[in-house]
Amino acid sequence: MAAQCWEDLLKSSKKTALMHDGKRKIHYLFADGKELAEEYDFTSDDLIVRKWRSKNALGAAGQWQIEVGEPFAALASVDSEMIKENFSNPVFLRQDTKTTFQWRIRNLPYPKEVFSVSVEPSERCCVVKTSNKKYYKKFGIPDLDRCQLPLDCAALTFTHANNTLIISYKKPKEILTLEHELLRELKKLKGTGEGDVDCKTQ
Repeated sequence: MAAQCWEDLLKSSKKTALMHDGKRKIHYLFADGKELAEEYDFTSDDLIVRKWRSKNALGAAGQWQIEVGEPFAALASVDSEMIKENFSNPVFLRQDTKTTFQWRIRNLPYPKEVFSVSVEPSERCCVVKTSNKKYYKKFGIPDLDRCQLPLDCAALTFTHANNTLIISYKKPKEILTLEHELLRELKKLKGTGEGDVDCKTQ
Protein backbone atom coordinates (compact mmCIF):
# COMPACT_ATOMS: atom_id res chain seq x y z
CA MET A 1 0.00 0.00 0.00
CA ALA A 2 1.34 3.43 -0.96
CA ALA A 3 0.55 5.01 2.41
CA GLN A 4 2.62 2.29 4.08
CA CYS A 5 5.48 2.91 1.63
CA TRP A 6 5.49 6.62 2.49
CA GLU A 7 5.39 5.83 6.22
CA ASP A 8 8.32 3.43 5.80
CA LEU A 9 10.26 6.10 3.90
CA LEU A 10 9.72 8.60 6.72
CA LYS A 11 10.73 6.08 9.36
CA SER A 12 13.89 5.08 7.46
CA SER A 13 15.06 8.69 6.99
CA LYS A 14 17.69 10.25 9.21
CA LYS A 15 15.86 12.46 11.72
CA THR A 16 17.01 15.28 13.99
CA ALA A 17 14.74 16.79 16.66
CA LEU A 18 14.92 20.19 18.31
CA MET A 19 12.61 21.59 21.00
CA HIS A 20 12.61 25.38 20.80
CA ASP A 21 10.25 28.29 21.36
CA GLY A 22 7.29 26.06 22.17
CA LYS A 23 7.77 24.02 19.01
CA ARG A 24 8.94 20.54 18.16
CA LYS A 25 11.15 20.90 15.07
CA ILE A 26 11.94 17.79 13.05
CA HIS A 27 14.45 17.59 10.21
CA TYR A 28 14.41 14.57 7.88
CA LEU A 29 17.19 13.62 5.48
CA PHE A 30 16.28 11.05 2.83
CA ALA A 31 18.59 8.70 0.97
CA ASP A 32 18.28 10.74 -2.24
CA GLY A 33 19.50 13.88 -0.45
CA LYS A 34 16.08 15.51 -0.23
CA GLU A 35 15.32 17.28 3.05
CA LEU A 36 12.03 17.76 4.90
CA ALA A 37 11.59 20.12 7.86
CA GLU A 38 8.49 20.20 10.03
CA GLU A 39 7.44 22.24 13.06
CA TYR A 40 4.74 21.15 15.49
CA ASP A 41 3.17 23.11 18.33
CA PHE A 42 4.55 21.43 21.44
CA THR A 43 1.25 21.69 23.35
CA SER A 44 -1.40 21.00 20.71
CA ASP A 45 0.75 18.88 18.31
CA ASP A 46 -0.64 20.96 15.43
CA LEU A 47 1.56 21.06 12.32
CA ILE A 48 2.73 24.67 11.85
CA VAL A 49 5.31 24.35 9.06
CA ARG A 50 6.28 21.76 6.48
CA LYS A 51 8.92 22.59 3.89
CA TRP A 52 11.07 20.69 1.40
CA ARG A 53 14.53 21.22 -0.05
CA SER A 54 16.35 19.33 -2.81
CA LYS A 55 19.86 19.55 -4.16
CA ASN A 56 20.35 21.28 -7.50
CA ALA A 57 22.21 19.87 -10.50
CA LEU A 58 25.55 20.91 -8.96
CA GLY A 59 24.79 19.18 -5.68
CA ALA A 60 24.21 22.37 -3.68
CA ALA A 61 21.16 22.77 -1.45
CA GLY A 62 18.29 24.54 -3.19
CA GLN A 63 15.70 26.93 -1.78
CA TRP A 64 13.17 25.71 0.76
CA GLN A 65 9.71 25.14 -0.75
CA ILE A 66 6.90 25.65 1.75
CA GLU A 67 4.07 23.10 1.69
CA VAL A 68 2.36 24.08 4.97
CA GLY A 69 2.62 27.41 6.79
CA GLU A 70 3.18 31.07 6.01
CA PRO A 71 4.96 31.79 2.71
CA PHE A 72 8.40 33.39 3.08
CA ALA A 73 7.18 36.67 1.54
CA ALA A 74 4.60 37.05 4.28
CA LEU A 75 7.27 36.49 6.93
CA ALA A 76 9.70 39.06 5.52
CA SER A 77 10.50 42.01 7.73
CA VAL A 78 8.57 45.18 6.98
CA ASP A 79 11.93 46.96 7.08
CA SER A 80 13.41 44.69 4.43
CA GLU A 81 14.91 46.38 1.40
CA MET A 82 13.76 43.50 -0.76
CA ILE A 83 11.14 44.06 -3.41
CA LYS A 84 7.86 42.82 -1.98
CA GLU A 85 4.59 41.67 -3.47
CA ASN A 86 1.70 44.11 -3.32
CA PHE A 87 0.00 43.46 0.02
CA SER A 88 -3.40 43.70 -1.67
CA ASN A 89 -2.61 40.73 -3.91
CA PRO A 90 -4.20 37.38 -2.96
CA VAL A 91 -2.03 35.33 -0.58
CA PHE A 92 -2.36 31.53 -0.77
CA LEU A 93 -1.22 29.39 2.16
CA ARG A 94 -1.99 26.09 3.82
CA GLN A 95 -2.77 25.73 7.53
CA ASP A 96 -4.05 22.26 8.44
CA THR A 97 -6.22 21.23 11.36
CA LYS A 98 -6.24 17.84 13.08
CA THR A 99 -8.99 16.52 10.78
CA THR A 100 -8.70 18.62 7.60
CA PHE A 101 -6.23 19.90 5.06
CA GLN A 102 -6.99 23.62 4.98
CA TRP A 103 -6.01 26.45 2.67
CA ARG A 104 -6.55 30.17 3.13
CA ILE A 105 -6.55 32.69 0.33
CA ARG A 106 -6.36 36.19 1.76
CA ASN A 107 -7.29 39.47 0.06
CA LEU A 108 -10.30 38.17 -1.87
CA PRO A 109 -12.95 40.87 -1.20
CA TYR A 110 -15.84 39.18 -3.01
CA PRO A 111 -19.05 37.63 -1.62
CA LYS A 112 -19.09 33.85 -1.08
CA GLU A 113 -21.60 33.37 -3.92
CA VAL A 114 -18.92 34.45 -6.43
CA PHE A 115 -16.63 31.53 -5.58
CA SER A 116 -16.63 28.02 -6.97
CA VAL A 117 -14.37 25.34 -5.46
CA SER A 118 -14.21 21.89 -7.04
CA VAL A 119 -12.13 18.75 -7.35
CA GLU A 120 -10.66 17.56 -10.66
CA PRO A 121 -9.94 13.86 -9.97
CA SER A 122 -8.35 13.25 -13.37
CA GLU A 123 -5.85 16.07 -12.82
CA ARG A 124 -5.50 15.30 -9.09
CA CYS A 125 -6.10 18.90 -8.09
CA CYS A 126 -8.60 21.33 -6.61
CA VAL A 127 -9.77 24.35 -8.57
CA VAL A 128 -10.86 27.74 -7.25
CA LYS A 129 -12.50 30.23 -9.57
CA THR A 130 -14.81 33.22 -9.41
CA SER A 131 -17.82 34.00 -11.58
CA ASN A 132 -16.47 37.54 -12.06
CA LYS A 133 -13.25 36.04 -13.51
CA LYS A 134 -11.10 37.91 -10.97
CA TYR A 135 -9.38 34.85 -9.49
CA TYR A 136 -8.44 31.35 -10.65
CA LYS A 137 -6.12 28.80 -9.03
CA LYS A 138 -5.33 25.10 -9.24
CA PHE A 139 -3.58 23.32 -6.39
CA GLY A 140 -2.82 19.73 -5.47
CA ILE A 141 -2.83 17.86 -2.18
CA PRO A 142 0.70 16.40 -1.88
CA ASP A 143 -0.26 14.21 1.09
CA LEU A 144 -2.78 12.31 -1.05
CA ASP A 145 -0.31 12.09 -3.93
CA ARG A 146 2.42 10.63 -1.70
CA CYS A 147 -0.01 7.98 -0.45
CA GLN A 148 -1.62 7.53 -3.88
CA LEU A 149 -5.09 8.13 -2.47
CA PRO A 150 -7.98 9.33 -4.66
CA LEU A 151 -9.50 12.80 -4.37
CA ASP A 152 -13.08 12.87 -3.09
CA CYS A 153 -15.41 15.68 -4.16
CA ALA A 154 -17.54 15.17 -1.05
CA ALA A 155 -14.57 15.89 1.24
CA LEU A 156 -14.20 19.47 -0.05
CA THR A 157 -15.97 22.45 1.56
CA PHE A 158 -15.34 26.20 1.70
CA THR A 159 -16.39 29.35 3.47
CA HIS A 160 -15.55 33.04 3.18
CA ALA A 161 -15.02 35.65 5.92
CA ASN A 162 -12.95 38.81 6.40
CA ASN A 163 -11.83 38.85 2.74
CA THR A 164 -10.41 35.34 3.18
CA LEU A 165 -11.54 32.20 1.38
CA ILE A 166 -11.10 29.14 3.62
CA ILE A 167 -11.05 25.78 1.83
CA SER A 168 -11.18 22.54 3.82
CA TYR A 169 -10.67 18.96 2.68
CA LYS A 170 -11.55 16.23 5.16
CA LYS A 171 -8.57 13.97 5.74
CA PRO A 172 -9.24 10.33 4.79
CA LYS A 173 -8.82 7.70 7.49
CA GLU A 174 -5.56 6.49 5.93
CA ILE A 175 -4.01 9.95 6.45
CA LEU A 176 -5.35 10.27 10.00
CA THR A 177 -3.85 6.89 10.88
CA LEU A 178 -0.52 7.77 9.25
CA GLU A 179 -0.30 11.13 11.05
CA HIS A 180 -1.16 9.55 14.39
CA GLU A 181 1.51 6.86 13.99
CA LEU A 182 4.11 9.35 12.81
CA LEU A 183 3.49 11.77 15.66
CA ARG A 184 3.85 8.92 18.12
CA GLU A 185 7.24 8.07 16.60
CA LEU A 186 8.36 11.72 16.61
CA LYS A 187 7.61 12.07 20.30
CA LYS A 188 10.08 9.28 20.98
CA LEU A 189 12.93 11.26 19.41
CA LYS A 190 15.35 12.77 21.89
CA GLY A 191 15.88 16.37 20.85
CA THR A 192 18.02 19.22 22.06
CA GLY A 193 16.25 22.01 23.88
CA GLU A 194 18.44 25.07 23.41
CA GLY A 195 18.98 27.45 20.54
CA ASP A 196 18.06 27.02 16.92
CA VAL A 197 20.04 25.20 14.30
CA ASP A 198 20.31 25.12 10.53
CA CYS A 199 19.77 21.41 10.11
CA LYS A 200 22.47 20.70 7.56
CA THR A 201 23.61 17.13 7.40
CA GLN A 202 26.84 16.19 5.76
